[in-house]
Amino acid sequence: MYSRFNGISRRDLLKLPAATAIAATGACGHRKVSEPLARAGVYRVKSYGEPISDVIGRALAQFPEVIRRAKGGTVVLKPNLVEYYDGWRVNTHPAVVAGAIAAFRAAGAKEVIVAEGPGHCRDTELLLEQSDLQHAITSERSRFVDLNLDAIRPVQLDSNYTKLNEISYSQTLLGANLIVSMPKLKTHHWAGVTLSLKNMFGTVPGARYGWPKNILHWRGIENSIVDINVSLKPHFAIVDGIEGMEGDGPLRGATVNAGVLVIGDNLAAVDATSARVMGLFPERVKHLQMMLKHGGTITEDKISQIGETIAQVRCDFRVLEDFQYLKQAPTWFTNFIDAI
Repeated sequence: MYSRFNGISRRDLLKLPAATAIAATGACGHRKVSEPLARAGVYRVKSYGEPISDVIGRALAQFPEVIRRAKGGTVVLKPNLVEYYDGWRVNTHPAVVAGAIAAFRAAGAKEVIVAEGPGHCRDTELLLEQSDLQHAITSERSRFVDLNLDAIRPVQLDSNYTKLNEISYSQTLLGANLIVSMPKLKTHHWAGVTLSLKNMFGTVPGARYGWPKNILHWRGIENSIVDINVSLKPHFAIVDGIEGMEGDGPLRGATVNAGVLVIGDNLAAVDATSARVMGLFPERVKHLQMMLKHGGTITEDKISQIGETIAQVRCDFRVLEDFQYLKQAPTWFTNFIDAI
């Protein structure tokens, strides 16, 4: 059975419940989704020994509104700090975090804080030491806030896909002038990919929502990703793709030497660009489809490319069998966008 969307099968439709709901809304004559123009930078960085702060500084110069927010204010960097396994590239590398601290400080930030709420390892101090992130933070004269344990207050959910009505966040995050998502470039065994939007899962306090944020998993990972990002509104993303992870991510995959940082101020556009670098089609990622209704941009010709072209750095990331469809070109997507 095929729909009116140029070649999309019933199987594809079943994988896209949020997308088809949006399309139905458009067909009923309601407001159509309009993707805003966005920019994303892809910067080649071959190793963690390169001057990463300089690369991030050059990228920041392309986003004057981000610099304006940071200048004289508090910047919170949210890396991906999940678990530590010797020899596996699981977390955002300390050199990238240190480079971001230095770059934002050079851009005029009054304070740069590193904050994370690990979802697996409950001993955050041990995890900071084992991952060497503590050394990077101390070397850059910054400080760390454990988002699992920080003081919190509730924020109402406008999107409310989870039906939770509100999610509580750290006062440190809510008081920041600029929130920066700093994920690792990885595949994910439940969400397909884990990039800057999925990385914000770690902003939700484990002391309230469990480990690994169980309540949000029960309400649906994609639903939770969208509710978190729509309510918290992170401002910027720096994706550590110098070494990425393929296959059984986010913990047990294999290392890919992708050699890039992907940077921008529209997190959906950054993630769409990152997915293309991985050789995947972001149009098929459910939570990216859902973000179309909330200011997200994923269509390639709506994203102004800065730095390297995707063709120059594209890798072929391996995915689990259940996500092989992420590698299949969605020939139906142009008609789908027209419909919504």
